[in-house]
Amino acid sequence: MDLNDLIALADRERADRAPVELGVCLAASCQYSGAEQICRSLSETVVAGGLAGRVRVRKVGCLRLCSEGPLVRAEGEGTPPVLYRKVTAEQAPAIARAAGGAPADGVATADLNAPFFSMQRSIVLENTGRVEPERIESAIAAGAYRSLSLALHEMSPEAVVDEITRSGLRGRGGAGYPTGLKWATVAKMPPGQKYVVCNADEGDPGAFMDRSVLESDPHRVIEGMAIAAFAVGADQGFIYVRGEYPLAIERLDTAIRQARRLGLIGSDIFESPFDFRVDLRIGAGAFVCGEETALLQSIEGRRGQPRPRPPYPAESGLWGCPTLINNVETFANVPAIIREGADWFAGIGTQGSKGTKVFALAGKVRNTGLVEVPMGMTLRAIVESIGGGPPEGSTIKAVQTGGPSGGCIPSDLFDTPVEYEALKALGSIMGSGGMIVMDQHDDMVALARYFMGFCMDESCGKCVPCRSGTVQLYRMLDRIERGVAAPEELERLEALCDMVKHASLCGLGQAAPNPVLSTLRFFRHEYEAKLIGKNGEGTHSPIAR
Repeated sequence: MDLNDLIALADRERADRAPVELGVCLAASCQYSGAEQICRSLSETVVAGGLAGRVRVRKVGCLRLCSEGPLVRAEGEGTPPVLYRKVTAEQAPAIARAAGGAPADGVATADLNAPFFSMQRSIVLENTGRVEPERIESAIAAGAYRSLSLALHEMSPEAVVDEITRSGLRGRGGAGYPTGLKWATVAKMPPGQKYVVCNADEGDPGAFMDRSVLESDPHRVIEGMAIAAFAVGADQGFIYVRGEYPLAIERLDTAIRQARRLGLIGSDIFESPFDFRVDLRIGAGAFVCGEETALLQSIEGRRGQPRPRPPYPAESGLWGCPTLINNVETFANVPAIIREGADWFAGIGTQGSKGTKVFALAGKVRNTGLVEVPMGMTLRAIVESIGGGPPEGSTIKAVQTGGPSGGCIPSDLFDTPVEYEALKALGSIMGSGGMIVMDQHDDMVALARYFMGFCMDESCGKCVPCRSGTVQLYRMLDRIERGVAAPEELERLEALCDMVKHASLCGLGQAAPNPVLSTLRFFRHEYEAKLIGKNGEGTHSPIAR
């Protein structure tokens, strides 16, 4: 396939669009809530009512407002789009019959002009909920693989690396390492076998950003990987995705087969000398495999455990070869940067944090779901405006960012901009994008114990500070939570956190104390209130388990 073939296919797909299209969200959350039945009911009504020439039912990806699912979006010529929420199979016929006119009676709708939608800016998610993830023709009609053709025919590998570098894109997996610098390092390695790896091992509790992108727009990630491979001189890619994401795996597998069939991956892509193959590798769900060296061990068929660095994967990665590793969201940014240019992307966000960030907004807010916002937007704007604030009767207390490796930020610091350095200064991290909101009923000591228990269970056990340190931290937090700890244990808790943070081998252990340290910093009174001797005695029974 050449560029002309791609354009012709896109034109045919757009010409086949119906005057009215009903997009049913079939991402995981809506699918598990009955979206498949809604889709069948809509299709049956269209056929039975003789509407097939005017109305088409499409299976699309995430429509973002997950708390209101199942969701159906109706778009017609000359009429504003309508987003139906909490749809049932019984309501589907009314939606189909009303398509193209006034909203269906008796079916709840969402306000598409509300802050949840209007304050977002979409780059990674620009086609999420609009393309049909199981049909490559739909993705191509939305522009998929145009950037790859541009890179192959109008840019050199060095120019692609330079474009990513100038854009200011930083890794969206958590650490925020400059993407262009990582690409340049791999590109400078001597000619020979090189690999590109997509880290889709999203393991943070409450996080579903990468899963949603893979379920909703898989071709975007594949295209980003192909552009990266061209830039660094690789011809083989792997997508490492956790086994708990069956829908993402299914759609990735379909997307890879479709792209291979059309010659968009494989040999002589776009009639150029560039070859690139992509294979899936399914992880067993170990949180530590989100760490890049443990991930590589797992791909090689070995136990997923981190190894000391240097050498870094960019120098010696898969099977000792230079390997580029980025996460799902990082690769999903690449096609837009190549299409629009580095200056465009660099003009979004802040001085040190460019572009947008996708978050999985969850917890004690009215609107939970998938959001993408410009870097630099405040936590308050995300939680109170986009999230809609707390449910009735609740008061927001804090927000937790970065999952088990992140920290808890109190509500009086919600004017903090969401950027790498600002969150780090508060003892938290951007992480891959989990954002959990807590209210006045949430116990911060119990929260810290929960995350430490998670890290304890997920530790690979290779290094003593993490293997033993997380166990002892959990036991200390448990004693405090149960009201059987003496006041001096807080000092020992902090000292042990410091040791684990600075002595552990990989990021799991190094970041495991963050929830403890941040809650101690901002909610120390909750710890002190549980200690023996505080006002005469502990707040819980002093009887140990």
